[in-house]
Amino acid sequence: MTASDGDRQNLALLCFYPARAMEARLLATVAAEGFDDLTLAQARLAARIGPHGTRLTDLAEQSLVTKQTAGHLVDQLQRAGYVRRVADPSDARARLVQIAERGLELVAVARRVEAEVEAEWTAHLGEEPTAQLRAALTRLREVTDPYR
Repeated sequence: MTASDGDRQNLALLCFYPARAMEARLLATVAAEGFDDLTLAQARLAARIGPHGTRLTDLAEQSLVTKQTAGHLVDQLQRAGYVRRVADPSDARARLVQIAERGLELVAVARRVEAEVEAEWTAHLGEEPTAQLRAALTRLREVTDPYR
């Protein structure tokens, strides 16, 4: 092993750095635009809410937190007006967590920031390398994301 081999970072870390940068930019921007009561933990959990809602147990599993922690985060998000709980039409005993009106406003800001950041990254990397990166990461998701 050469000295340069010891400096080589694994692919997971190389994926983590831009993900962390995106999260930081999103949180800073949404806070500046009036959504200053959102925490990173809340945002990470809320990002897993599907278009028609998601059960709390699924949110906990996908977020790698306990059901109690997920419930606490959803309670906070609900009090802030970002989400609501509704009956699950497929199971009367279950409830779904859905994005509420204030949450939809937040999502719109987040999507705008995501587009801005991706445009900056594309300008830095170039169109073709960015397309190749997206294709490679999309393929990698096939074997790394059990919730896709």
